[in-house]
Amino acid sequence: MAATKDYRLLCLENPLLDIQAFGDEALLEKYGLKPNDAILAEEKHLPIYEDLLNNYDAKLIAGGAAQNTARGAQYILAPNSVVYLGGAGDDKYAAILRDAVKQVGLRVEYRVDPKIPTGRCGVVITGHNRSMVTELGAANHYDLEHLKRPDIWALVENAEAYYVGGYHFTVCPPAIQELAKQAAEKNKPFILSLSAPFICQFFKEPLDASAPYWDYVIGNEGEAAAYSESHGLGLTDVKEIAKALANLPKINTQRKRVAIITQGTEPTVVAIQGEDEVKEYPVHELAKELINDTNGAGDAFAGGFCAGIVDGHPLDEAVNMGQWLARLSIQELGPSYPFPKQTYSRQ
Repeated sequence: MAATKDYRLLCLENPLLDIQAFGDEALLEKYGLKPNDAILAEEKHLPIYEDLLNNYDAKLIAGGAAQNTARGAQYILAPNSVVYLGGAGDDKYAAILRDAVKQVGLRVEYRVDPKIPTGRCGVVITGHNRSMVTELGAANHYDLEHLKRPDIWALVENAEAYYVGGYHFTVCPPAIQELAKQAAEKNKPFILSLSAPFICQFFKEPLDASAPYWDYVIGNEGEAAAYSESHGLGLTDVKEIAKALANLPKINTQRKRVAIITQGTEPTVVAIQGEDEVKEYPVHELAKELINDTNGAGDAFAGGFCAGIVDGHPLDEAVNMGQWLARLSIQELGPSYPFPKQTYSRQ
């Protein structure tokens, strides 16, 4: 397949349909939920998805962390720039998911499982709190066979950069390794998000197997601390952890590894392999009254950053693009981006 300008960024992780609505204490009590929490669904929680759809003014968002990032990158890039892979079912939730991504111009190539439902995340919003109940469903059954299918592998070969969300370490590490090796062999950027502290703690082996292939690794301060602790680095300073991540052994020596750590409203920290200076980038200020929902800010940052890398911008500009998109996202409800589209401009 000849390289084209289409689908330059390929993303992989676990697609979920986010079903979010404003609720109340009675709804939380009905399902035994805490006001501010993120849990995996048990049997008693399963009716909540239909409940939110049928009895509340639910907003449907194409969710899952890397799918949020893929939507963010596509928000900035030219049409038909991003393709996303993951597992979904053959049900109404998958149809809703496909409609949601189609509206924002994201191409998806799901591994369809006819027997297992599409992953869902019910989000109950009470005041500034969000209670999230996730059923991974078919997202948990992605496999290497789908990635290596000739039509999908053609998309892999065509892409100019790869982004993998760390939650996929719980699903199919071999698929991550195949993308990582392809990136190194063809000298294409391989961008990885640490995604959550538990990935660093409990999925250390597959995470470490991918580490030599990271060209860019993105995390927040909590994930950085978890990495340091689980790997016995003995470091607590974010800059020092970033430096340690940047200087891990690396297979593709044509690119220096870059480690990026976000810290909410504190400056974004960036370390480059072999360089002593660790840079700090103050985040774009935003009045508190304009902040609607900080959930998804990290996914949005990664989306803007990936767009910058794919478009060939300098590192400073890519970080700025990440911060710009995160600033837009936190003014929306859930991991969303404003429409009509805003055009990136440096701030």
